[in-house]
Amino acid sequence: MLKLARTAALESALTRLRQALAQRPRSLGPGLLAIALLGGGAYALAAAVVTLAPDPARLPVREIAEAVTPLPAPDQARALEAHRYSLYRSDISRANDTAEALLRRLGVDDAGAANHLRRDPLVHRHLLGRTGRLLTAEASERNTLLRLVARWSPDDDGSFKRLVIERSGTGFQSRMETAPLTASIRIAGAIIDSSLFASADDAGIPDAVAIQIAEIFSGDIDFHRELRKGDRYSVVYEVLEGDGEPLRAGRVLSAEFVNAGKAYQALWFNEASPGAARDDGRATQGRGGYYTLEGNSLKRAYLASPLAFSRVTSGFKLRFHPILQKWAAHLGVDYAAPTGTPVRSVGDGVVDFAGVQGGYGNVVFVRHRNNHVTVYAHLSRIQVSKGQRVEQGQTIGAVGATGWATGPHLHYEFRINGRHQNPLAVTRNGESVPVSAAARPAFQRQAVLARQQLAAAQLLAAR
Repeated sequence: MLKLARTAALESALTRLRQALAQRPRSLGPGLLAIALLGGGAYALAAAVVTLAPDPARLPVREIAEAVTPLPAPDQARALEAHRYSLYRSDISRANDTAEALLRRLGVDDAGAANHLRRDPLVHRHLLGRTGRLLTAEASERNTLLRLVARWSPDDDGSFKRLVIERSGTGFQSRMETAPLTASIRIAGAIIDSSLFASADDAGIPDAVAIQIAEIFSGDIDFHRELRKGDRYSVVYEVLEGDGEPLRAGRVLSAEFVNAGKAYQALWFNEASPGAARDDGRATQGRGGYYTLEGNSLKRAYLASPLAFSRVTSGFKLRFHPILQKWAAHLGVDYAAPTGTPVRSVGDGVVDFAGVQGGYGNVVFVRHRNNHVTVYAHLSRIQVSKGQRVEQGQTIGAVGATGWATGPHLHYEFRINGRHQNPLAVTRNGESVPVSAAARPAFQRQAVLARQQLAAAQLLAAR
């Protein structure tokens, strides 16, 4: 009886399935049809029940209409009036800014704000007529000024200045604040096409960083004469920020320069306090210096050039003298540079002479150890006095055209025991000092990080 009941149930299910197929033959796929026809009774019945669900296309449709009453127009207007939003814009101050021009560039149309800027002594002292201040303006939806902030970092003391101008009641108030700078790390890379500074501009690298790169590798690369198209460099440097906004470039932390196929690398390291060396790549406090990634100091006894960046116009050789009009030995190196360009001492020493001397014009003699003397001539001004002790890199005067000079340039000499030597050859032969054994572990940690960062920067240069 049980078997008969199951057979009768199966037959009944199959009958209903055939009827459904006759009405909707495409509603079941071949696989499901095979299961329905060949499977056991319970499975066939379940498949038939699931598959024979109502066709959505045949379900009844009922439309429902509801009346919606909008808010009265005055209520909507009041809601919009109550809604407030601010507009923000940033820019850089310019030397020729007037109050109106500055606000117009920031998208602000506010006669009251312009009047305050014209009259406020803090604004006149620190903003109008000043270039390079980072400006951030907050304006209302009607483009009236709510808040104006100017930020800048005038000194290398780890802080920045903040001039805040805010709407207060019916007028404005101004105040000066001082806050600490924060440092973030940037990586960049570039390829030389025409000059170091042109490549830096193309890569968005600040000029201050490009100058540091030239300084760091000046003992190995003559940036006046030896740059080649296709040379490339990678750099990791600090950006000093105020309120999260970049204000100026900081120190170069590591760099690599490939000149004529040869790679030179440098890493900033503070050996004076190796325990304070940071493993995140940030510069440590105190006196430090640049080293190769193998740990040899890049600092030599003398800088490669008494100018931060210039070009050699006359080397240490026989030449036709432009004033004496005859061939004579040129016992120094001439650097072309605009009048006023800072001139620095190439090494530690004591000023032996500072004044006017014949064809040299305004000249400074600096005596160094081992009876070495350097000479800096044709200066427009002298900033040291006889007997004064100077350090390597210290400014001692400015480029000029005094004495026997046909145009502004620096004449630079190097003498050893009174005899003239080729300055470019002397500075290249200086010895370097390696990292001490005590500081070596901290240095190695920084060197590993520097290699990783410089590899990432190199990818940016190749893009």
